[in-house]
Amino acid sequence: VQLQAFGGGLVQAGGSLALACVASGRVSDISSMSWYRQAPGKQRELVASISNDRKITYSDSVKGRFTISRTNGGNTMFLQMNSLKPEDTAVYYCYARVDGATIEGPFGFGYWGQGTEVTVSS
Repeated sequence: VQLQAFGGGLVQAGGSLALACVASGRVSDISSMSWYRQAPGKQRELVASISNDRKITYSDSVKGRFTISRTNGGNTMFLQMNSLKPEDTAVYYCYARVDGATIEGPFGFGYWGQGTEVTVSS
């Protein structure tokens, strides 16, 4: 699975920005997709996640402001970010989880896309 993220940029506080992540390869094996972010000097953190059955999870810091979605085919994920704050400034990464099973047992792999930078000015 390969992931490519688009849409980062510079925006003023209170503004909006949309990110997209396009998956290619064995897309049918993807069980969930997520957005993570990493601010300078901080650990990478989960922003939002969406499973194949469209179960969605948000971090408390973005709940009510960000919206995650996926296309019906599941190969493209979006993150609509509204009411942006300076503390949202980070490099945003898309992540895909692949889960499956073989005769030897279950397996799981994670795939990361390249980051896209989001800067929110005050």
